[in-house]
Amino acid sequence: MMKNAGNDPLFTLTTGPVDAYPAVLRALSMPVWYDYDPAFLACFERVSRKAAAAMRTESIPLILQGEPVLALEAAAASLIARHDVVLNLVSGVYGAGFGDWAGRYCATVRELAVAYNEALDPAVVDRELRRHPEIGIVCLCHHDTPSGTLNPVDEIGCVVKRHGRLFLVDAVSSFGGMAVTPDSCRADIFITGPNKCLGCPPSLSLVAVSEGGWRKIKANPDAPRASVLSLLDWERAWLADEPFPYTPSVAEINGLEAALDGYLGEGPEQVWARHDLTARAFRAGLRAMGLSLWAARESIASPTATAIRVPEGVDEAQWRALAREHYGVMFSSGRGETLGKVMRVGHMGPTARPLYAVVALTALGGALNRLRAGRVDVGTGVNAAMAVIG
Repeated sequence: MMKNAGNDPLFTLTTGPVDAYPAVLRALSMPVWYDYDPAFLACFERVSRKAAAAMRTESIPLILQGEPVLALEAAAASLIARHDVVLNLVSGVYGAGFGDWAGRYCATVRELAVAYNEALDPAVVDRELRRHPEIGIVCLCHHDTPSGTLNPVDEIGCVVKRHGRLFLVDAVSSFGGMAVTPDSCRADIFITGPNKCLGCPPSLSLVAVSEGGWRKIKANPDAPRASVLSLLDWERAWLADEPFPYTPSVAEINGLEAALDGYLGEGPEQVWARHDLTARAFRAGLRAMGLSLWAARESIASPTATAIRVPEGVDEAQWRALAREHYGVMFSSGRGETLGKVMRVGHMGPTARPLYAVVALTALGGALNRLRAGRVDVGTGVNAAMAVIG
């Protein structure tokens, strides 16, 4: 195989940023309106309502003008008050990281953690809430991408609500690729972004806030106002006759509308199904090639990303570099505790199609053979994937 002749990857099969849908790219090139032009004011309200339809919630989600890290920190700053006790549920790097934001704003952060290839148990969460009635807010990362694992967010949400606590959910890399919504997991704040499974560039966040969430934020004397971290400033900005706190990204709103139109037009269930099929086909090929998942069991592996355990003696960075250099395919590394231990392949948005499972297997297997002298049978992996695809 000849080396990739150009400097650009031919395929970006990462866990984010992901490639954008062609319709999104076309929308990004539309004329940029003045933000108070009546046409854009109507557009912003229209897109906000479409976001609510996509998220299957009656409340209108906020569209924050920054990628989801902004929304995560804004949620912590707005919801968490100085005397609160927060339970942060941790199954990976990003879940652990949220504890740092929570700790800036509250008296106490308790952490309930599992190994980073495992998932949290709702029964253990229930026991922790029984033992600590002072806990008022529970925080969870649904899909921790550095581990490629899923937590049972709907079940944990039921536990949290049974105890009468508030629930903050990071669904950044899960919403749009599987059956999770603000209402299904009973979240008081549900954070996601169009830059993952909806196939947009990284630039915006979507935040759904429940009635209980708004009550808590409005009662929090430390909730920011006149700040990029303020959720309150954006509460009514979706209405065409209300002002924006600051200038929204007009081009990105156009791109988001195209993404939402595509998602709703294809049908969420159909979108989830192709994410799932792509992931299952890829993992069947991995097993056939003798590689293994990082997740302790496939039942907790996400349909939107696969974390591959790096074989003993293999340098992950070199393996990943060879896949890009010789096959033009870009993959993701691990993060934090999983750095060097996993190679991550995204199945998100436009790359959540079975063909990309074959592309990924070919590049991964070919690059690994360059490191280990032909010890992986790529053809067997592709045949196994094709058997799943049908």
